[in-house]
Amino acid sequence: MVWKLHKTVVLVGMMGAGKTAVGKALAQLLDVPFLDSDAEIVSAANMSIAEIFERDGEPFFRARESEVITRLLDGTPCVLSTGGGAFLAERNRNLISARGVSVCLEVELPLLWSRVRNKDTRPLLQTADPKATLTELFEARSPTYKLADVSVKASSAYSIEDMAHRVLNALQDRSDVLEKADA
Repeated sequence: MVWKLHKTVVLVGMMGAGKTAVGKALAQLLDVPFLDSDAEIVSAANMSIAEIFERDGEPFFRARESEVITRLLDGTPCVLSTGGGAFLAERNRNLISARGVSVCLEVELPLLWSRVRNKDTRPLLQTADPKATLTELFEARSPTYKLADVSVKASSAYSIEDMAHRVLNALQDRSDVLEKADA
């Protein structure tokens, strides 16, 4: 199947939801570029996100994140993975809905924990009780993630490719975003 992507597909959701992995697989299915807003920030700053958080604080990081998302949405339609906090900012949500389509990867808390518990690359989980912190973030952020244009439920039974196909299926109803193209 050949597809024509009209708007950037922006993957949103909690850390560990699979936005990067699913995004790469989806970009392959659609034959479009894959971009990651966190990777773009790291490249521009020449520092890890943890280093940016430590040196400049979360508000500084969030401001750079909005700038990067704006720039990427102005480019060629692609699949864009965002950091877990990006969609929380109303400005980012409005930008994404106006210039792209937000797709929330909905993942239950136990699966998220199993994915992030052994990683030290999550600055927000560098706490005395990272599981409690993740639970608090999940409960606080879930209502905002529900504002996404499209939601796709994840399961531990789904492979990355399964999830990419589930996202593709969810987008097929959106002719403003995606259409079948003649090969």
